[in-house]
This record gives sequence, C-alpha cells and structure tokens, in this order.
Amino acid sequence: MTTIPSTSTVGTGASSVSNAIDNTEIASNFTTFLQLLTTQLKNQNPLDPLDTNQFTQQLVEFAQVEQQMKSNDQLSSLVSLEKSAAATTALAYVGATVVVDGATAQLTAGTASWSLNVTKPSTATVTIKDSTGQNAFTGTVAVNPGAPSFTWNGRGNDGRIWPDGSYTLTATAVDANKQSVGISTEVQATVDSVDLTQDPPQLTINGQNYTLDKIKRIVRPTT
Repeated sequence: MTTIPSTSTVGTGASSVSNAIDNTEIASNFTTFLQLLTTQLKNQNPLDPLDTNQFTQQLVEFAQVEQQMKSNDQLSSLVSLEKSAAATTALAYVGATVVVDGATAQLTAGTASWSLNVTKPSTATVTIKDSTGQNAFTGTVAVNPGAPSFTWNGRGNDGRIWPDGSYTLTATAVDANKQSVGISTEVQATVDSVDLTQDPPQLTINGQNYTLDKIKRIVRPTT
C-alpha cells in the first residue's frame, strides 16, 4: 500500500513553513499530496480503511500554509504602497519653507535666524560656530515664551564679518533667580532636496537631514 508522505518535511505550522519554502514549493507539495491521497483512497483495503483523521489534519496544515503565504503577499503589497505614499509626500516638500527643531541655520546676505523656545522669561547665552567649529559669536539675549526669533547679522565679537554659510547655535538660559531654564532652538529654511533611497525618505534642510516627522510647520512664502 502506498504511504502518504509525512508533513513533517514541510513543517508543523504555517509560520515555519512560510519561512522555509516559497509559493512554488507549496503548490508542488500540495499537488503531490493530493495525487498520493487520491491514489491511496482508490486502492485502500475495504476491510482495513485508512484513517481519515490523518488526511484531514494534513489538509488543514496545507490550507493554513497557503493562507499564510497569501497574507504575507498582501502585507508586502501594503508596505510597498506605504513607501510609495511616503516618497510622494516627501517630494512635495522640495522647495517649501518649513520649520524644524534644529540648531544649524544659513547665513545669507548677513542674516541668520533661529527661534529660541523657553517656558519662562529668561536670559539666554548664545554661542554661534561656523561649519569648521570656529567660534564666530557669543552673546546674551533676553528671551520670552512664544518662540521669539534671534537674528544674527554675521558680525563676530571682534567686528569681523563672517562669510555666508552654515552656522550652528547653542544656547543656555537662566531665569531672574539665576536658575537654569530649558531652552530649545528651531530653524526656518527651504527644503533643498529629498533622498528617496533612505527609508524613511530624508529631507535636506540647511545641509542637515530630517525625516518627515521632524517638520513642525510649513511657512507660506511672503509676497
């Protein structure tokens, strides 16, 4: 009597099978199983019929594997659609003026601006360095809640006019009682480009890379 192959060579569960073999192997094994099952049923001994419970269990396992493979294909399609949507959204930001958390701004025509965020009226000490790490300016400024803008005119403490380029600001703040106050910085700039080879896509702003979730506001251009 022909012996039906054990499903242990395929796997004991849908997850392990889906990781071990592809759709083509699943279809091939299932077809072979059905052919052997049909042949064995046709040639079984009427006085000693085969155990149908074993057949049923094997059929159920194959069906589970097939469903798992289909689910994996559908999930892959959803992931691809999500990536495509993210890429389309990122491309729409190119050329837009946005506000992001950051400390690096562009000095252009003698002007570079940052927004300083505090929770209470404070005195902030700001230090500005160029892209090579040279100290360009250090000074103090009064800061109030509401993200006030701090604008630097490109002039160093020694009176030197610094060239256009990327400059990074760091700041510390204290209140009227000289107690430390948390302070953060934002920059407003144009999205120069987007790198779609990254996952998620990366926006280039002021020479720095940001993901879409880092954008806090989009600023309408002034006319």
